[in-house]
Amino acid sequence: MGNDWNISSTDTSTFLNQEETAVLVGLTKQNENEILTNEHLDELEFLALTAGAKTLARFTQKVTHPDARYYVRSGKLEEIKDYVDQHEIDLVIFDDDLSPSQAQNLEKSLKVKVLDRSNLILDIFANRAQTAQARTQVELAQLQYLLPRLRGLWTHLERQRGGIGMRGPGEKEIETDRRIVRDKIKYLQDRLSKIELQSQTRRKNRGEYIRVALVGYTNVGKSSLMNRLSKSDVLEENKLFATLDTTVRKVVFGRMPFLLSDTVGFIRKLPHHLVESFKSTLEEAKESDILVHVVDLSHPGYEDQINTVNETLVSLGVEQMPVLMVFNKLDLYREKHFDDLLTKEEKETLLDELHQSLAKKYQDQVVMVSVKTGENISKLREMLRAMIETEYKKRYPYKAKYW
Repeated sequence: MGNDWNISSTDTSTFLNQEETAVLVGLTKQNENEILTNEHLDELEFLALTAGAKTLARFTQKVTHPDARYYVRSGKLEEIKDYVDQHEIDLVIFDDDLSPSQAQNLEKSLKVKVLDRSNLILDIFANRAQTAQARTQVELAQLQYLLPRLRGLWTHLERQRGGIGMRGPGEKEIETDRRIVRDKIKYLQDRLSKIELQSQTRRKNRGEYIRVALVGYTNVGKSSLMNRLSKSDVLEENKLFATLDTTVRKVVFGRMPFLLSDTVGFIRKLPHHLVESFKSTLEEAKESDILVHVVDLSHPGYEDQINTVNETLVSLGVEQMPVLMVFNKLDLYREKHFDDLLTKEEKETLLDELHQSLAKKYQDQVVMVSVKTGENISKLREMLRAMIETEYKKRYPYKAKYW
């Protein structure tokens, strides 16, 4: 990757600075189409914007598989290089993970900073982490990402061409750096385990209450819904990964108390080591009694987003939990899909048909709302209240509760 890293530094500041310009690169691989590629690049552009970069152009290429040396074929690489040179672009962002050799080859050829999707997400996470747990998780994921890429980080090693007196020192320095990183990874893993033990103790102390966890794709409105239901002030932003740290609030419906938690959003192609690092944060969802799966109904790829969330939940072992599907941004859905010529009755009929279709497809409790306008929030509260009451009856079958 780049040559600006400092192994001895503990600074986790972001790679990107404000006002940087970027171009995006994606591949349409076998069994994929251009529509899907553009959806992925739309998301990548939003990630870049969240990190502080302005996207000026996109480059795509149809291939059966990525090029082993440069990810893209030589002709497309020249096209990207010409654009970068002409427009003085600061960085090139690739939609898939690059191998260490691909990243190094691309930087040598393009002579600008090269990031892949994992690198970009890590940058955002590093900027968003607030608590000790989140900062430790991000630093651990960064070092796990960095470890196989150490060879490309040292400009002084480029002069080590081999030969008499030139082989030993470079290799020894690399091995020393690797050992430092491995030791730091071990230290962070131990530290994370201690933090998790403290979190488990806090969760046990809250054991008498039914717990509800908000889950969903990033930027679907989980934090906004959290604020609506709990009347709290969790950060809301129209950016990806606005919430990294799990927030828990005690909420009372009538006289019935429960705990509501907001979790980190999921995303396609989330780096494996990042999922592993943040599993302890997602324990809040794993140890909940009810999941509220929030979906952005106005997003054209919301079905793919649902699948991504469900796959992550399966990996956490929580797929059998009671789920309330909340399809949010109903106001935006109307703007995008309803013609002004439709009558009010026709619009209501179409929404009823959509609701029935969603309920049949996902076989869960389903409600369509607009958190922004408050539409159907009272209905959501009624459905959630009934689910919570059912869980209380299961937990305390011989104890009368008068809500």
